[in-house]
Amino acid sequence: MMEGGVFRHLTREEMKATLHSYHPNRFLATPKGRKVMKTMNTFKITILCGFITILVLRGTLGPGGMFGESAPQVSYQAELRKEIIRSQRARVLAQVEEAVADEVTASKFVEEEKWDPSTPYRLGPKISDWDSQREAWNGLNPGRNVTVSGKAKTLLVSGSQPGPCANPMGDFYHLKFLKNRIDYARLHGLEFFYNMATFEKEMSSFWAKLPLLRKVMLNHPDVEWVWWMDSDAIFTDMTFEMPMEKYGKSNLIVHGFHNLLYEQHRWIGLNTGSFLIRNCQWSLDLLDALAPFGPEGSARVEAGKLFTEKLVDRPAFEADDQSALVYLILYGDPKWKEYTHLEWEFFLHGYWKYVVYNYEELMAKNHPGYGDERWPFVTHFVGCKPCKVGESEDGENDECFIQMERAFNFADNQVLEKYGYTHSALSSFMTHKIRRDTSDPLGLQHLSARRSKLAAAKQDTKKGLIEQKRAQEVLKETDLDE
Repeated sequence: MMEGGVFRHLTREEMKATLHSYHPNRFLATPKGRKVMKTMNTFKITILCGFITILVLRGTLGPGGMFGESAPQVSYQAELRKEIIRSQRARVLAQVEEAVADEVTASKFVEEEKWDPSTPYRLGPKISDWDSQREAWNGLNPGRNVTVSGKAKTLLVSGSQPGPCANPMGDFYHLKFLKNRIDYARLHGLEFFYNMATFEKEMSSFWAKLPLLRKVMLNHPDVEWVWWMDSDAIFTDMTFEMPMEKYGKSNLIVHGFHNLLYEQHRWIGLNTGSFLIRNCQWSLDLLDALAPFGPEGSARVEAGKLFTEKLVDRPAFEADDQSALVYLILYGDPKWKEYTHLEWEFFLHGYWKYVVYNYEELMAKNHPGYGDERWPFVTHFVGCKPCKVGESEDGENDECFIQMERAFNFADNQVLEKYGYTHSALSSFMTHKIRRDTSDPLGLQHLSARRSKLAAAKQDTKKGLIEQKRAQEVLKETDLDE
């Protein structure tokens, strides 16, 4: 009402000047304006998706329409389903890309440092005294660096891409594998961090773990060990624990074989899909040494050529973090080899094609807790692409999904059995009860009854000893009288 009163007192010239001074961009910058724009964009994308669907239907059904002669039913239904999935994903991604930060969030932004490609890539400012910094912090915060049981604190770290998979099944199995990590961390007293953010845009693909690990170390000085696990790896022995006492002064524990790495110089001499790295200065230096090989572009391409030349049987492709680590251990500073422990006694990394087809046999013969070929600790689905849309020429992606389901259920059974359930089969998400419910779930009544029996037996034994002692005394007195 106030605004209306003000406008009524304006002259015609003043009214025109006020209206001309108003610009639509001022409205669009407000929260209400942004909401209106977002709604309009969503509406436009919906119309576009509907139009694409009509075109697909028209193209797949042919000029005969719904009732005329056309391609086989299965063919156009499959194509239609794929197109709908693509349009849905495009709609979600468009909404994400058009997101506008609110004023409070935008006020927190700082300008990102731009990397000069003519200089070696760095993950951040050089830190040379991290060990002393950690020691001082832990001195000020006593007890924070150990678990309730007194063990050195370990942080399990994993992650996946920030956006949705092109194939919805990929997101589904990311969720299942995330559940598996949470279960293992809970059972063994580990802290857990799952990342879906991009920390350094230059460090994509294999290399995204490097800036993440550095951030984790610097922001968790109480953590002694950081345990990295790829998104396509899964715990399959839920009982086995890392024997940390055996590693002594080692700073990096990674699955590998001495002969393949040190004698044959194979690029698969070790695997970086699952490894533990100590939170210390040596580890920060290692990340700094790996970083120059990783930025996307010519630096990564040239490093890939170097690794292919130096490492045996490595295919020609851009640099990856595993090849970079092998290269540094073989040709870099001797300290990288000195403080790296190659673990081969159990499956810190178990290549899926070697283990998944033996699960039923293992269940019949063995039990969890070994971590080796008798019951693999980690199953790693190297080479699988769960986010990829469509079938691969060799059908391997379909096989990946089948075996991922079996691996998850193989591990999940070890969790569900505590609650009285198991999966009907390794290939099925359906569950079946294996234990009847009882009014004594903790077994205390049974324990109490057993204790009562033991107490009664002990009392009977005590009475018997007393009677035996009395009989001996009577016999002794009789002998004395004689």
